[in-house]
Amino acid sequence: MEVLFSILVLSIGIMALTSLVAQMATGTDRSRFLSLASTYASEKLEDLNRYPTWDPHLCVASGGTAGSLTSDVQATVGTGPTTLTGAAISCSGTSQTVDYYDDVQIADSNGEICETIGAAPSFTTTCHMPNGVAVPITTSATATAEETGTISFHRRWTIEMDQPVTGVKRVTVLVTLNNAFMNPGVSFQMSMVRP
Repeated sequence: MEVLFSILVLSIGIMALTSLVAQMATGTDRSRFLSLASTYASEKLEDLNRYPTWDPHLCVASGGTAGSLTSDVQATVGTGPTTLTGAAISCSGTSQTVDYYDDVQIADSNGEICETIGAAPSFTTTCHMPNGVAVPITTSATATAEETGTISFHRRWTIEMDQPVTGVKRVTVLVTLNNAFMNPGVSFQMSMVRP
C-alpha cells in the first residue's frame, strides 16, 4: 500500500513538472515574439522620426489624425513646400499616396536570415549569410513566398496632430504577429511625440 501511495505521489510530481516545462516553453516563445514586435515598432518609429515635419508621411491637418490602428489605411496627401502659419504647418503641392501599414516577414532558408518589409506594390528583401555578409537588397511587386516557419508581423500606425499638446504630433505604431504561433496572439504598441 505504501509503495502504491509513493508511486501516486511521484506521478503527480512528474505531471506537475511536465506542465511547468510546457508553460516555460510557451513563455519563452511569447517573450521572443514580443521582443521582435517591440523591435519592429521601435524601427518604424525611428523611420517616421527621420522624415521632415512637412513630409506627406507625417502631414496631418491641425487637430486631425492620419492612419488607423484597427484597419489598413491608404491616403492621398499633399506634398511640397510647407506653409507656416504661426506654429501650424500645412502641406501643399502635388499629391502622394501614403500607406499607414506594412508587413514584416522573417525567414531562414539555407542558413540565410531574410527580412521582407513593405506593402503592395513594393516589398524590399534583405538577406544575411551565416558569415554576416549581406546579400544585395532586392525589391519586388510581390512578397516573397512564405516558407515553413516564416514569422510574419503586420504594422499599422497613426499620426495625431496637436496631441498630447498643441504644436506636436503623437505617432503610434501597433505591431501584431500574423502567425498562429501563440494563443492568445501577440501584439505590441509604442508611441512617440515629435514636432
